[in-house]
Amino acid sequence: MSDLLPLFPLPNVVLFPNVFLALHIFEPRYRELVADALSADRMIGMVLLRPGWEAEYEGRPPVFDVGCSGVITHVERHTDGRYNIVLRGLDKFRILSEDDSRSYRRASVDLLPEPALAPPEREAVRRQRARLESLLGPGSESGGVEARTPQAMSDDDLVNALAQYLDFEPLEKQALLERPCLRTRAASLVELLEMKIITARTPGPSNVAH
Repeated sequence: MSDLLPLFPLPNVVLFPNVFLALHIFEPRYRELVADALSADRMIGMVLLRPGWEAEYEGRPPVFDVGCSGVITHVERHTDGRYNIVLRGLDKFRILSEDDSRSYRRASVDLLPEPALAPPEREAVRRQRARLESLLGPGSESGGVEARTPQAMSDDDLVNALAQYLDFEPLEKQALLERPCLRTRAASLVELLEMKIITARTPGPSNVAH
């Protein structure tokens, strides 16, 4: 990774390690970002915009400090300069400082490698995986959340893929990304799904008899 990581802030996207993300790039500043990344190490840092970003979107609205870097694995360039790209998530990072010398944002970052799990923690993740598969399996009451959980996927990849792809609010996904390790992320993921099931079972105001 170069000294300064190009940042792509979005209001509703959180990238997780080793998960793929397809993006359509159309704003001029982010077309420049992609062009520069392709001519260098193909790295982009995805970060989530903080609430209230709308008024400052054209500038540099505040972002969450923790994001995830990704490497461009596929690129399609349109004749008008737009891009379709695919990122593969690599490492969590924390923003230390930003550089404003270009049209897009760049940052000095500190990588946040997730710790290797000891055998008891790894066993806890396996139990959480079994719970996730139960919650998301056929006939589950996951509040409209459905997912397939391929058995061939590792525990790490499955937890991170579900955290990214399931229909959670962006702030919920950000909280999952910021969890310190895979075990705590898996536990939080189970809690979120269980909460959605409880919410789905609870009648809304329109369903309550008067």
